[in-house]
Amino acid sequence: MKSSIVTQIAAPIAAVVLAVTTQAASDSSNASHDIVAVASSVGSFNTLVAALKAAGLVETLQGPGPFTVFAPIDEAFAKLPAGTVESLLKPENKEKLIAILTYHVVPGKVMAAVRTMSARTVNGQDLAISVGAGGVMVNNAHVVATDVAASNGVIHVNDTVVLPQ
Repeated sequence: MKSSIVTQIAAPIAAVVLAVTTQAASDSSNASHDIVAVASSVGSFNTLVAALKAAGLVETLQGPGPFTVFAPIDEAFAKLPAGTVESLLKPENKEKLIAILTYHVVPGKVMAAVRTMSARTVNGQDLAISVGAGGVMVNNAHVVATDVAASNGVIHVNDTVVLPQ
């Protein structure tokens, strides 16, 4: 039973890692595309892109940066309690959505080579970033793909939506 659940979770994440790394490797022009364009082109960030649009943050993440985005994949949003994403996308919850999304963005370029650090996010709270035997972690999220280049920063792909306190 446990291995079945692990397989159900691991398979989509493995597919995303393969898609992101294949996209990054095959498209050396990522460096000419901004963070939103890169995220949109991969196809595993549909929920994130929709949330960025609802929050009015697309233009910001298309700006000069540099930004580091710890980008949750669609499966990460699916792990939230039922109805959470739909509720956050409503206009009356825009401020809450902005707080969550900006908690995934760090000003500057933070590459995966960094071992352990605390990084101040755009929303003003800190993220704990660590690299160890289990890979790269951001708070409670595993980073399943790192250092995806964009013209205005870098994307690290998360398996979990990290929530501000």
